[in-house]
Order: sequence, then structure tokens, then C-alpha cells
Amino acid sequence: MNIGNNGGLGAAKAFGRLLRFYRERAKVSQQALADRTGYSKSQVAMIERGERRPRGNFVEIADPMLGAQGALLEVAQELTASGVAAWFEDYLEEEAKAAGIHKYETHLIPGLLQTEEYARAVFESAVPALEDDEIAASITARIARQDVFFRKPTPLVTFVLEKAALTKQIGGPDVLRKNLLYVRERAGLRNVTIQVMLENRWTHAGLNGSFTLLETEERRSQLVYVEGQGGRYFLSEQPDVGDVFARYSALRAQALAPEDSVRLIEQVAREL
Repeated sequence: MNIGNNGGLGAAKAFGRLLRFYRERAKVSQQALADRTGYSKSQVAMIERGERRPRGNFVEIADPMLGAQGALLEVAQELTASGVAAWFEDYLEEEAKAAGIHKYETHLIPGLLQTEEYARAVFESAVPALEDDEIAASITARIARQDVFFRKPTPLVTFVLEKAALTKQIGGPDVLRKNLLYVRERAGLRNVTIQVMLENRWTHAGLNGSFTLLETEERRSQLVYVEGQGGRYFLSEQPDVGDVFARYSALRAQALAPEDSVRLIEQVAREL
């Protein structure tokens, strides 16, 4: 997969790799760098992976400490608040041109269906906590992604959502109610299908967790994107891809029909 430089995203990855290079060359541990800069070890690791931007005087302390001779200071000037974690740029590049986007979600209304208020509540729940400017940029980027519903050629977009994802009161009942009405609105688009999985099924094809399926341009190939606590990855080879697409087909068969799903979403919103 050819992933190009995407502004601040590419810079975040580049800075993280450079930071790790100089840290390891100087034989400085992540914990030692964290202690000197006032960060936690996990936050330093996230910066090295390109998942967080360095804040405050982190770079000013790290550059001389690691003997980088100004290299870290120079690359840090290219960092911008893109609102998207660097590791997510690979997925977004594929999503933006996909002919089909299919999402199974277990515990949260997916980003493509989130209102600004709900997205804010999600980002404000992040651990470690995000800075205010990071939250603002993340919300802007998430809402902008939703243009995919209306681009040409029009993609086919389907969702299977666990009922739990529609009842968890992220941000409070009013925020959730408004988001459910927004989901109902999106379900009315001709290229969008939303189905709800009830919690009382005895058999279930999605016990391995959430995932996203992408059908690439002209449906010549298929990708599976999986994201979890320990990492994120694409599946692009058979039989793995075929197995997950078969799993999603089973989930759609097990879930409520689209019309019944819309009625349930409306009911949940009324009861909040």
C-alpha cells in the first residue's frame, strides 16, 4: 500500500521516528526522557509512534538531551494539529476513495455517524487526556470525513450497530438523543443502510469485535481494517479478507432489517 505524505500527519510520523532514532542512539530510555520532560512513558511512546504531538517545551528539552543538534527542533516546526492521529491516515486514504464502506461497531456510534456534540464527548473521554486544540481539530476532521456520503461516484455505505452502541449515553441523554436523530437522518440516504443487532441473540457472528470493510475503487479489491487497544492493522490477503466479509454477511442476516432498525432507533431516542 502506497501511503504518501499528508501534511501534519506525515510530519508527526517523521518526528516520531527521528525522536526514537536519537533517543536510542543516545542510549536514553523512554522513562528517562519522560522524567526529564514531565511526560509519562506512555506519552513518549505515543509521540514516537506519531500518535500525539509534543506539547510545551518537550522538543526544547529533548533535542539537547538526545544530542540531536537542532534536528528535532527543525522537524517539529512542520507539526500541525491535523485532528487525525498519524496511524489513522492509512485508513483515511483508502476510505476517501472506497466504492464500499461497511462498518460493524459494538460500543460506540461510529465516527461517520457522529454529531459534533457527540464527537466532542468522545474526544473528551480520551485517556491520556487531549489538549483543547487537539480536541477542536479532531472534531473538525471527524465531521469533514462525513462528506464521503455525498461524493461522486457515490459509495455504498452500510452499518451493523450493536444496540449497546445506541444506548450508551456518551455526553448525556440530550447529546445521545440528537445523535440518534442524526443517525436516523443518515439512514434515509439512498446509499446508506443501517441495521441494529439486538442484545438477546443466542448466536452471534461478531464476537471478535468491531471492524471496517472497504471495497476499493471499482471493487477490484477488498480491505479489512481492525483497530484495538494494542494496535491497528489492515488485512488484504485471502483467506483472511474473505472470512471477515463472510462474517459481516452473517451479521447483516442476524441483525434487524433496516426498516425495523430505524423504528428501534426512533424508539430509543423518544425514551431518552
